[in-house]
Formats: sequence, structure tokens, C-alpha cells
Amino acid sequence: MTVPEFEEVAVPVEGGELTVLRWPAAVPDAPVVVALHGITANGLAWGAVARALAGRVTLLAPDLRGRAASAGVGGSWGLGAHAADVAAVVESLAGGGPVTLTGHSMGAFVAALAAARYPKLFRSVLLVDGGVGFPPPAGLAGDELLTAVLGPAMERLSMTFESRDAYRAFWQPHPALRAAWSPEIDSYLQRDLVGEAPTFRSSCVLDAIRTDGLGVFDAEVLASVHGLTMPTRLLLAERGLFDEPQALLDAPRLAAAGLDTTRVPAEVVPDTNHYTLLTGAGPVGRIAELLLAE
Repeated sequence: MTVPEFEEVAVPVEGGELTVLRWPAAVPDAPVVVALHGITANGLAWGAVARALAGRVTLLAPDLRGRAASAGVGGSWGLGAHAADVAAVVESLAGGGPVTLTGHSMGAFVAALAAARYPKLFRSVLLVDGGVGFPPPAGLAGDELLTAVLGPAMERLSMTFESRDAYRAFWQPHPALRAAWSPEIDSYLQRDLVGEAPTFRSSCVLDAIRTDGLGVFDAEVLASVHGLTMPTRLLLAERGLFDEPQALLDAPRLAAAGLDTTRVPAEVVPDTNHYTLLTGAGPVGRIAELLLAE
């Protein structure tokens, strides 16, 4: 499998220019899909979905501010800033919409917030293993809370790597990825690296990650999914971030969050974890099917 060809487009936003990966449609008058990645990811996380969509839509996947080619964007951090950037992408590259919006993990929270704040820009929303959350655990705040949410990811962002091969070797044993490794996963992870040997590092801006990680507990963000007025669906992994049996979201957790699944239908994709939802042939095929149906 190889990553489909894409082009990089710059969109003016507060603090600079956001880089957007664009996979152009192969057919005239095709719909537009905007796809948002997770907290330490980048737009190439949607490469396998782009392949499954096979040119039937124009797919726009920004590197969110503070990551990859958008790491240099200044100004505000936080999910509200991402939501404003998404609106700018739709206005600049999709004629003001309405478009289909999707997001994975933290990107799903951004998608829900953007759809709540700018409803005229979006015809439908697909949330992928995210977008439904809970108030923060009692007694946790700041970096302690971030560690509980992000775990080892925060440590990785402060590490250096002597080569691209070393970064690949760091990721390949990951329990959620080792059985699913592919050139698409490798390309997506390599996009994160900046610098030169022997001090390659993640492109992610630590302050952006800290702000965004705490932002998923914001009251407006938590409320967003419950009030969306356009058709909205939720696609869930069967297992968790480290391929553990407990999923990030399941039926009891959705009930605890008060999600009305008659308004926001939820579907579990079998034999997936939080990451392989965006990499496996079966799950990306299902994502493509849902995006094309909207």
C-alpha cells in the first residue's frame, strides 16, 4: 500500500498560514470532506481513508496548528482556535460549504465544536473514536491531568532521535500498531519529524499539546456533541489506545456521558483499536462508506 498523491495548500489563519493536505476529486462536482487528526498526529493520518475514497470526494486534511507543517502558526492555541481554522479552510478551499466534517480522537472534539459554532458550514459530521467526553477526574489538574489523558505521548514529544530509522524503531513495537504496520503508517509518522540527524524530534509544539489536552474538558467542548443540528454519527473502536480490551468509548461510557444515541447513532467497528480505525482496510472502508453516504 502506498499513500495516494496529495498537494499541500496554505490557508491564511490567525497567526500565519495553515497547511492543508488536499486529495483532489477525480470526478466533477464531487463533495468535499474535511478531516481532522488527533492531538499529536498530522493530516497524513487520513492517508488510508484517502485511498479508500479513491477520488470520489475532495479530501481536505489540515495539519492542525502546532503540528507538522503548521507547527509555525502563531497566535492562540486551543480547540476554539482549531475550530476557527476549520471554518477558514471551508471558506477558503470549499466555497463556504456546506461540507462533510470528520475528526478522529481530539480531532473529533474539534469537529463537534466547529459544527456547533459554525453550523452553516457543515452538512453532516462523522466522529471517529472521540468527540464525547466527561468532566476531568476529581483532584487532577495541569500536567498531572495531561499525563492521565495522554500518557507516554508527552514524554515522546521531548525526546530526540538519531535518525528516521530510530523513530520508526521507536514506533513499530507499539501494541496498537505492531500487527498493522504499513507504508502508510510509516509515512504518517515520518511527517511528524523535524530537525536533522542526530537530533530529530517531533514537530508538535508542547504548549499547543498542553492547551489542547486540557481543552477536551472545557464545558463548551463537552456540550457540543449534544446540541448538533446536522446529521451526526459516531464510529467507535472495539479496543483502546494500546490495544487493550477497554475501549476509549463504549456503550456504558456513552450512557454516562448522556449521549442520545437516537440522535447520534454509535457503531463499533470489530477488531479495531483507537489507531487502526484509520489504517485497516475494513475500518477505512467503513469510514469511506459513511462519508460518501452523507
